Amino acid sequence: MKIIKAPLDPGFFPLSLAYEQYREQVDACADSIRFAVRIQRAEQLYSSFSMDILPPGRNDADTLRLLDRLVKSLLWIRGGYRIITSGSIMVHEHLLAAYREGGARAFDADFMSTVYERPFEVCYEADADSLAASMESANSIGKHLNGCRIGFDAGGSDRKVSAVMDGKTLYSEEVVWHPKVTADPDYHYQGILSAFQTAAAHLPRVDGIGVSSAGVYIDNKAMVASLFLKVPKELYQSKVKNIYIRAAKEIGDIPLLVANDGDVTALAGAMSLGVGRVLGIAMGTSQAGGYVEEQMRIMGWLNELAFVPVDMNEHAMVDEWSGDIGCGVKYFSQDAVIKLAPAAGIDLSAADTPAEKLKIVQREMEAGNPKAAEIFETIGVYFAYAIAWYARFYDISLVLVMGRVSSGRGGDILIKTARETLNSAFPELAKQITLSLPDEKARRVGQSVAAASLPEI
Repeated sequence: MKIIKAPLDPGFFPLSLAYEQYREQVDACADSIRFAVRIQRAEQLYSSFSMDILPPGRNDADTLRLLDRLVKSLLWIRGGYRIITSGSIMVHEHLLAAYREGGARAFDADFMSTVYERPFEVCYEADADSLAASMESANSIGKHLNGCRIGFDAGGSDRKVSAVMDGKTLYSEEVVWHPKVTADPDYHYQGILSAFQTAAAHLPRVDGIGVSSAGVYIDNKAMVASLFLKVPKELYQSKVKNIYIRAAKEIGDIPLLVANDGDVTALAGAMSLGVGRVLGIAMGTSQAGGYVEEQMRIMGWLNELAFVPVDMNEHAMVDEWSGDIGCGVKYFSQDAVIKLAPAAGIDLSAADTPAEKLKIVQREMEAGNPKAAEIFETIGVYFAYAIAWYARFYDISLVLVMGRVSSGRGGDILIKTARETLNSAFPELAKQITLSLPDEKARRVGQSVAAASLPEI
């Protein structure tokens, strides 16, 4: 495999490359063993992954490190409250220690326990073959264009809202806000309600409201969401969990549907291009991911790519929320741009917020600063290798990129570099997967328009 270096991050060691190198070790081994893992999210819904691994005593450190990253990836892509493995007691004991209270993956276990409202478990099954199959279920959402609709996209730096009537956008706006650093949930509520009311003023009536929002939502309730990171736990249950339901009732007794912003990104691409097997990725305050299968249905997966590891560099930047290193949030968000700016010689000290720091870099891009371009080239290299890793878990024909990091010339350079890197490092994969940016307006407000199509009226 041809190895492409990230211009401003020479220590970047892609997880997809580490996986291929490990497989080469296994292929050269005559006594490999079968490893299987299943992530269970409901009694009859689970996702499995199997591969051959080195036998005990043969480079155990590589085996444990790779499978730790693989299991974490599957957990955050598919979601679940139970990890079941087979084939290696050593790996099971490693995971058992990592996901217990106080362990290296305690955040992950607590997050999943909160989402699925049941204790998190790490189990072992003697028979690897019994874990080989997955049990999945697809559901159709969105693509409804009739009537008068509000579409709201809750980003971490700005909120977008659109008023849509019979598929035609009558009004769209973006408003800067700071939900992730605000502890008062009334701030969030008033921002959401104001957006709903502004859009409603541009419609003769409101027949439904669709919301695209970072986080995990079940029955329109916010189970876990980084937008409300600073809200105290005692206020979360009373003021945040039903925040969209409460705001929608102020507009009327009308259908509401709240969906993860990554799924809405994928849906937006599927709707605009008329294709399925779309992986949507929003690069904004964080990294959001979503997926629609061949028939443009969602799978009920978590798709929290911000927490999916992409870099095996032991000195990779720490994600402040999860405490882990090498995860997508630091590679495909404003954080990635801010992280790389010093290496590009760009001073961000005059800016107070991540959004303002991103704008400084984007202004440098527009002014033709070649070092600013290297930031987006570096992210493009990151992205190509990440896509190769995501393709282990998703059947992808199209990757659609949205979010403010992809705005302007930087987004064009990012995608161009990712295409070139994919062609060089993974030529067969490059033939199967198209990388796409929507037009500039759709990059910024396309999710709110797609969100408007969510509820059935």
